[in-house]
Amino acid sequence: MTSTVTSTVTRAARGAVEIGVPGQFDLTAAARFLEGFTPAARPDAAEEPGTLRFAFPLPGSWVHCGARVRQRAPGAVEVSVVAGKSDVAEVPDAAEVARHVARILSLDVDGSGFGAVGERDPVVAALQQRYPGLRPVLFTSPYEAACWAIIGQRIRFGQAALFKQRIAEARGTRLDVDGRPLWSFPAPAELLAMPAPPWLPEIKVDRLRAAAEAALDGRLDPAALRAAEPEDALEALRALSGIGAFSAQLILIRGAGHPDVFPRDERYLLEEMRRAYDRPGASVADLATIADAWCPYRSWVALLFRVNRGHHATPEGGEPRRDGRAD
Repeated sequence: MTSTVTSTVTRAARGAVEIGVPGQFDLTAAARFLEGFTPAARPDAAEEPGTLRFAFPLPGSWVHCGARVRQRAPGAVEVSVVAGKSDVAEVPDAAEVARHVARILSLDVDGSGFGAVGERDPVVAALQQRYPGLRPVLFTSPYEAACWAIIGQRIRFGQAALFKQRIAEARGTRLDVDGRPLWSFPAPAELLAMPAPPWLPEIKVDRLRAAAEAALDGRLDPAALRAAEPEDALEALRALSGIGAFSAQLILIRGAGHPDVFPRDERYLLEEMRRAYDRPGASVADLATIADAWCPYRSWVALLFRVNRGHHATPEGGEPRRDGRAD
C-alpha cells in the first residue's frame, strides 16, 4: 500500500505556505540531485543552499506559475508563489501551488518510516547514510514526464534535454522566479498548438500531442494515478501512444510520485542491485523479491540505487545515460 499522505499546511499568509514534513528531508540534497538531473536542465539548482525555485504549468488549470521553496528547519519547508503569467485572469492559488511542490519534492508522503527500511536491509542503510535526506525529485507533472519519455525515445540523454528545452522556449513561458529566469514547459493546450519542429520526428510530434490531449482529459492527473492500484495505473498509461512498460513506470513513479512501485524495467537499476547485493545472476523476479523488503518505499530506495550508480558508473552524474528513454 502507498504510504499515507500526511504533509499539512501549518501556515498560509501573503502567498506563503508552510508545509510540515514527516521524516527526514534535506532541500539542499534535493537541489544537488536536480542540478545533475539532465531532463530538468537545472545546472544552477544548488547555487543557493536551502532554496529551490520552480516554474511549471499548474496541473488542472495549467496556469504557469513560479515558486520559491525554502527550508529553514528540518521538519518544515516554506513555499511562496513568486511569479505568474501576467496575461491570464486566474492567479495561481498559493495552497494549490504548494500542494504540487510537495508532490514534486515527495513531501506529500510520510517518510518517518523510511529509516526502518535500512534497519531491515544493510545495503539500503548504507545508501541512506550516503544520501541523507534525499527523497525523489519528480517531474513537475505526469504530463511533463510523458513528454520527456516521448522526446527521449531512441536518442541520447543530452540531445533529449536539448529538444525539451527548445520546446519550452518555443511554446512555454519564461518567468522571473524570485530573480531567476526559468522556463515553464508548455501547458497541454500550448503544446497542441505547436507547429511541428523540423528537428523532431513526426511520430514524436503526434505522440506529444496525444500526451497533451490525455492531460487535458484528466488521464494524466497525478492524484488519480496515485489513487489507482499500481498495475491499473500502469495499464492505463501503457494505453497512451508511444508509452511502453518502462515509460509507464517513469510516469507513475517520477511524474505522479507513487512511492511504492518497483521499476522492474529499469535496466540500470537492476544492474546496480546485482552489483550491490553481489547477485550477478539474479533474475528480475529475484530482485523484485529483494525489493519487497523496501515496502512501502520501493520507489524511494530505487532512486538511491540509481543515484549511486550515477556517481560511480556514468559520466552524466546522477542518472544513467539511457535512463528516461521511452520504450
